[in-house]
Amino acid sequence: MNSHRRSSTLLAAPGARSLLASSLIARLPLAMFSLAILVHARQLSGSFAVAGLASSAYAVCGAISAPSLGRVIDRTGQTRVLLMGSAASAGILIGLGILGRGASPVLIVGLAAAAGLTTPPLPACVRTLLPAIVADPSQLPRLFAVESTALELTFVIGPPLVLSLGAIWSPGGALVVSGLVLLAGTIAFALQPPSRRWRPAHVPDRPRRQPSSLTSPAIRALVVISFGMDVVFGATEVGVTATAQHLADAAAAAPVLALWGLGSLIGGLVATRLAGRGRSARGLVVLLAGLALTHGALMLCTGSLMAAGAVILLAGATIAPTAAIVYAMVDATAPPGTATEAFSWVAAADATGAAIGAAMAGILVQDIGPAAAFALAGAAGALTAIAAVLRAHTLSAPAAAPSLAAAHA
Repeated sequence: MNSHRRSSTLLAAPGARSLLASSLIARLPLAMFSLAILVHARQLSGSFAVAGLASSAYAVCGAISAPSLGRVIDRTGQTRVLLMGSAASAGILIGLGILGRGASPVLIVGLAAAAGLTTPPLPACVRTLLPAIVADPSQLPRLFAVESTALELTFVIGPPLVLSLGAIWSPGGALVVSGLVLLAGTIAFALQPPSRRWRPAHVPDRPRRQPSSLTSPAIRALVVISFGMDVVFGATEVGVTATAQHLADAAAAAPVLALWGLGSLIGGLVATRLAGRGRSARGLVVLLAGLALTHGALMLCTGSLMAAGAVILLAGATIAPTAAIVYAMVDATAPPGTATEAFSWVAAADATGAAIGAAMAGILVQDIGPAAAFALAGAAGALTAIAAVLRAHTLSAPAAAPSLAAAHA
């Protein structure tokens, strides 16, 4: 009950609820695209190699373009970039979705890459706006925890939804619907008053060519930490799928992965009560150590899906709280006028880390077995925690000026 009251108070600012709701609709397709492209490209080409290349091209190109688009937003505002990017990306995805069987693999991969390059950095835009809709800056960590928890719903709903649409209609149809939802959701988000009014922070004597957010040692450290966390997640997803395939069928991975998302939701709800107490480098290190230990422990559960489900529920509980602290630290340490770019670098690190973690785990599973994927997850998590320990003094340092200086027109 107290947690519900706190969340209600946090979202009491004018436009806060509609802003968060529209952002979740806009970001739902982002949890669907990689899988939708993978399944559709496999149907078009008859090749898993082409399908994997197309899905990877989308993810990698999105990671490459996100910081640049974030940098443009930091100089010009959100509206134009969001509307133009979503229109271009949705149009390309719809074009890919209506391709017929036998389409050229080069065309398939090229369209997937183009869709990734034009996808607007929605997650970064949302997190940049959070300081502007919270009345009390001390409540910002709790708001990041609420946002991280709500975002887990897209990862719980998105993949099953795209598979269901593919089964009922077609994989191409699922891709078309996903593109239309991206366009409609982004338009709804971009027309929200907080997004339309948002302007970059005023920086006195701003140089014509403003330095990147990566000039901040704290942002560089948080990008490395985000990359390491998502190596853990990419490896875990492959390990769970391989374990299910070995014990029963690949489809049996779905409920286990759902428990992973459920655990993150539970952890996020707890984080909304405790946010502010653990917003420190020490708190981040503790959570990263727990993330490494629990995900690595899955290597002992490859003989039982029930055991894997129990452990992954516990492992999931570390995800949303850790992400919330990372986002709060990005906001606190990004140089003035670079908040969107900083969040975009974190998002790019997320996508790249997940892709590399999945690729490495796939090789290990093929040569050794599912336990090796979870061993990789544990090792990556441990190295990430060590990186946080080594950079703790940097992560605790405040930015030169708070990003709350981002003003409304």
